[in-house]
Amino acid sequence: MTQVASNTGQPFSPDPYVGSTPRAGLGRPAESSPPTRPAVNVGTTERQLSMAGGAALALIGLRMRSLTGLVAFGAGASLIARGYTGHCGVYKALGKSTAVPAEPNAYHKSGIHVSVAYTIAKPRAELFAFWRNFANLPKFMDHVQSVRVTDDKRSHWVVKAPAGRTVEWDAEIINEVPDELIAWRSLGGADVDNAGSVRFVDAPGDRGTEVRVVLDYIPPAGRLGKYVAMLFGEAPEIQIKEDLRRFKRLMETGYPPITDGQPHGQR
Repeated sequence: MTQVASNTGQPFSPDPYVGSTPRAGLGRPAESSPPTRPAVNVGTTERQLSMAGGAALALIGLRMRSLTGLVAFGAGASLIARGYTGHCGVYKALGKSTAVPAEPNAYHKSGIHVSVAYTIAKPRAELFAFWRNFANLPKFMDHVQSVRVTDDKRSHWVVKAPAGRTVEWDAEIINEVPDELIAWRSLGGADVDNAGSVRFVDAPGDRGTEVRVVLDYIPPAGRLGKYVAMLFGEAPEIQIKEDLRRFKRLMETGYPPITDGQPHGQR
């Protein structure tokens, strides 16, 4: 901002206490400063999820009309306040903040680790070829809305998130062994930082192939996002397990299961 000279030769400021000596009779009131607001230490997406999860939990508590319901309502109200103010007392005590971008190696600090394996009665080469064509993934990955291949190594993902939202990222293959391994990681600017791999290993006794999926990711809300997601029935471990179950059914029979949630076991 351009400063205008006053008739005293001193730079003019709309604040009489800046750039000049206070005039007679003017002094800063000792206790006039407004109270300091708690520092924001909760990221934007986490605040949104806190408010959404808190509203749902509070509504559940109101409907229960019991002591348990009152506790649930209180917990929901706390989540709503957390989202509205952007301040978390627990984070403050731990010296943590999600209001800044996560560190590149933060998987071990706040990420979620998933490891799931399924045995499929098909040869490694066939399973690898089907999976390596990433356009096939939405056929059995229920939470994946679309995968657009951009070149031999890179692809763009759109994935369903809780409360009807979607998240997107670009991924690249960082290691590939034909008929054995595909490893990937998300690129900079991803809504969800993630990395993982899928291995295809001969199952003992000529029973086909064991498909092993390992996934590490940091949801937009850190660990809180996991629990909010579980409130909506979208725990990541269950997602991946169900995806592999559908992959098994698709590859062994030619079509995915029509009804999810039926009792089943790993064969």
